[in-house]
Amino acid sequence: MAPAVLRLLKFTTKVLVAGGSVYVAYDYGLLGSGAQGQDVLKKTSAAVPPALHEWADYFGLQLPSAPKLDFSVCESWNWGVQKSVSALSAAPTKACDYTAEGWKYIKDLVK
Repeated sequence: MAPAVLRLLKFTTKVLVAGGSVYVAYDYGLLGSGAQGQDVLKKTSAAVPPALHEWADYFGLQLPSAPKLDFSVCESWNWGVQKSVSALSAAPTKACDYTAEGWKYIKDLVK
């Protein structure tokens, strides 16, 4: 009985963490447009370094400076979407080509 309860507790914890992370992402606007994501990135990059510095001072650690992120989220998102869609559109042709090459290879082996 205890292993079943433990498995249920583990599953419940995972579901709550996943659901919470999706809620936070939605609440911050990360699931919206690219412009909203870029705004969230700017807010995060402005808020995280001071918080990390404060924690590092609290624990007495020396952290390196954070790198500067100067890229457009919209442009990189669009580039990724374009590459994905072009790969998906070329997939049937590539599959036919690879199948034909495979049959030719098998026929050559049988001869």
